[in-house]
Amino acid sequence: MKRSSIEAGVGLFMVGGFLCFAFLAIKLGGVELWKTDRYTVSARFDSVSGLRIGAPVEIAGVRVGTVDDIGVDTAKFEAVVRLKLDRGVVVPKDSIASIRTAGIIGDKFIKISPGADRKSLGDGGLIEDTESSISLEELVSKYIFEKK
Repeated sequence: MKRSSIEAGVGLFMVGGFLCFAFLAIKLGGVELWKTDRYTVSARFDSVSGLRIGAPVEIAGVRVGTVDDIGVDTAKFEAVVRLKLDRGVVVPKDSIASIRTAGIIGDKFIKISPGADRKSLGDGGLIEDTESSISLEELVSKYIFEKK
């Protein structure tokens, strides 16, 4: 009788540990199990070096969405980034989307600098003003090889 209660306790402990592990894996992986109220906008960049799907989108340092997809427009040789933004976030049409780095060598994210236009982007809108990713390797090589 005592042995079966110990086995049941160990079993409950294992199930609880598995549930905690599953919760952490879902949260850290950025998986959305329930549909959240979001809308999609796009931005075109010359270079998205280092940017990944699932990267945060921020306005004024506050996370307002994620990078949903990264593709290439072969006709214009530009990268097309699709962003999923929270429904309550209003992005003016003249906003600027920049690819930034968190820290010196951290992960890349998209920073949206809101403009002053009274019209806002809706679902499927395009942020026209963008600033591409700055490549640290290009800056270093430019400094080394162009210095005379």
